[in-house]
Amino acid sequence: MSDDLNHVLRARRDKLDALAARGIAPFAYGFDRSHHAAECVPLLGDAEEGAVVRLAGRLVALRAHGKTTFAHLGDPSGRVQLYFKKDVLGEDGWALCDLLDLGDVIGVQGPLFRTRTGEVTVRVEQLELLAKSLRPLPFGKEETVDGKVVRHSGFADGEQRSRQRYADLAVHPEVRALFVARTRMNTAVRGFLDGLGYLEVETPVLQPLYGGAAAKPFVTHHNALDMPLFLRIADELYLKRLVVGGFDRVYEIGHDFRNEGIDRTHNPEFTMLEFYEAYADYTAMMARVEALMITAATAVRDVLSAAGLATDAPAFDPAVLQGPFARMEWLPSLSSALHVPDVTALSDAELRAAAEKIGVHGVGSLSRPKLMDELFQFHVESKIDRPTFVVDYPKELSPLAKPKRGNPELTERFELFARGKEMANAFSELNDPIDQRQRFEAQARLKAAGDEEASGVDEDYLRAMEYGMPPMGGVGIGMDRLFMYLTGTAHIRDVILFPTMRPE
Repeated sequence: MSDDLNHVLRARRDKLDALAARGIAPFAYGFDRSHHAAECVPLLGDAEEGAVVRLAGRLVALRAHGKTTFAHLGDPSGRVQLYFKKDVLGEDGWALCDLLDLGDVIGVQGPLFRTRTGEVTVRVEQLELLAKSLRPLPFGKEETVDGKVVRHSGFADGEQRSRQRYADLAVHPEVRALFVARTRMNTAVRGFLDGLGYLEVETPVLQPLYGGAAAKPFVTHHNALDMPLFLRIADELYLKRLVVGGFDRVYEIGHDFRNEGIDRTHNPEFTMLEFYEAYADYTAMMARVEALMITAATAVRDVLSAAGLATDAPAFDPAVLQGPFARMEWLPSLSSALHVPDVTALSDAELRAAAEKIGVHGVGSLSRPKLMDELFQFHVESKIDRPTFVVDYPKELSPLAKPKRGNPELTERFELFARGKEMANAFSELNDPIDQRQRFEAQARLKAAGDEEASGVDEDYLRAMEYGMPPMGGVGIGMDRLFMYLTGTAHIRDVILFPTMRPE
């Protein structure tokens, strides 16, 4: 902490002492407000004087002029100007006004009126301090350019904004609007699935066995049961157990955890949507995903538009989202990129050599499926811009998908890609318990050989399948990445309220 900042902090604590000396409580218990800031303009209408309002919020601007002071109060709806006058507030009220700082949370009461410049303002007759700000928020400066208000951020460091999201939200209304849009997206997706007869459920986060994806888990220990547990890497296997139990359409929006690297598209804790529909296959689920994407995009665009924020991200282009999305086959696309007739015919040594050529590290320890996946990510996935379904993956890459009808070496699986990143993953779900056991055992062998992302044999899940699992289609969508795509956001930490970061 710098000496200058120490001086500022001391000055604010001096004001705290002054408040105490006057018997003014600096941290209130509550405030009964009648309106929000955004309601003041329509409430006054064309009149010069209007109704009395009670507002509460944060001081975001403060300008003293002798025996009068102008300020702006900000709340979740917006901001409104305040007018303080010594003759109106009286000695005690004016003394409090004189001890205010930017960032203080206050409550005010007074009538609305219009200033000479036409700005709707509250003439403050009563002032209450609700929370004293002991640390200055990094407010930016505003200026009017060509009739438009331009705000310069006082908090531009992206890493610090992610670490101190509370301050980022307090000084950047556009960031608040962004996260409102994210919540509205989730609400719209829930409404879409509910409207199709899906049931929202909750499944365990702590699991005795992890599965449903290829990823390294977080490991913990349950003391009372004296057993290891894993934070789930996917919701899949428990949701499919529910389909066995008679819930034909289920979904969950929840957090999954993968003990892997952090970069601009990966956070160890992330939000996944998974939904499963009995008697549907992967072609039916493509239609579901297309419609869901359009629903989500509409919800996000509406919030951003209402907040006056840009809605020109490529995702909002009707030509992109009206569907049907483009389709390409996994095997021909990678084979073409590698200039070989069939990539699955390449030996392990040839795959390793191809992976080394593109800079993949530690190829000697990677399994054959992982090598193929790395090659696909580099040569095909990263080059897909508009929403595209990549279909029919090799069997060794998809341990939970049904074999493709007419070609059992492939599976009925699709992934949706856009802007070079995975958006959704879906299967015609495997419902043959004998085939599933063989694939689990193959995964277990990979795990024993050192593949930390491979899963083991889940006997309870196999038992559920043996009772009779209906054919079904299943989809997983990373909600963080979906929102990144819809808003044109470059880094995942900017769409997560509190991303995982190194300690300061």
